[in-house]
Amino acid sequence: MKINANGTEINVIGSSDGEDYISLTDLARYRNSDDPAGVIANWLRNRNTIDYLGLWEQMYNPEFKLLEFEEFKKHAGENAFTLSPQKWITSTNAIGISSRSGRGGGTFAHKDIAFEFASWISPEFKLYVFKDYQRLKIDEASRLEIGWDTKRELSKINYRIHTDAIKEFLITPELTKQEQGYKYATEADILNVALFGKTAKQWRIETGNKKLNMRDFASVEQLIVLVNLESMNADMIRQNIPAMERLEKLRSVAYYQLKSLLSNDSAKKLKATIQNRIEQKE
Repeated sequence: MKINANGTEINVIGSSDGEDYISLTDLARYRNSDDPAGVIANWLRNRNTIDYLGLWEQMYNPEFKLLEFEEFKKHAGENAFTLSPQKWITSTNAIGISSRSGRGGGTFAHKDIAFEFASWISPEFKLYVFKDYQRLKIDEASRLEIGWDTKRELSKINYRIHTDAIKEFLITPELTKQEQGYKYATEADILNVALFGKTAKQWRIETGNKKLNMRDFASVEQLIVLVNLESMNADMIRQNIPAMERLEKLRSVAYYQLKSLLSNDSAKKLKATIQNRIEQKE
């Protein structure tokens, strides 16, 4: 992902905790394209910079080394004081700034810190950076929403296969309308318990949502698994497999499929492919 701030391209990378880290090296090129490392070093010499970095780390990093930070703070702003990103990271165990080597490498910082750095370079430049970053996040949210909606609709279509199996094999003429409704709800809850670990009623009590559907709050990965569970349960209903036995099998399948989807690179590539196809159709 790249920000385009008034013609300056700035790399943005995601972290394992879902936070965005913006390239300080790319930001620094706005001031000096020949020596971005020098721009960052000058910023790190500033007393206000050290104060800000220290406060940020204390808020978000329980492993931050305060004694080492205080030592840097004591000398910040002095003529002889110098500080590199690498030294700051290794000495204080900082997480707000990271250093990467190789192609696409450089110094990256959490977006909070990156915006502060951009403001130090130029308030006008910061506005360009912030504006385009917002645009990227809106576009990203829109793509994810489209991908989620597609999976939700697929789940709804597949649910028809599931209810048809219930109607054909579990609904008998002697059942009242109320009993038939109970059958459908029970089978839906078998899927809910297998995937979400709770019934629809339990979810409504926990969340206080009496009108909304718990499946509308599922992730894309959960919806993919739900589609598979609905097909599997429909097949087991046709085979007259008892409900409790079906639940155990469905729960086991849900666990392993979710685990695989959340950790498997191929699944992540599939998710990206689906989103790319959606974008191409727009």
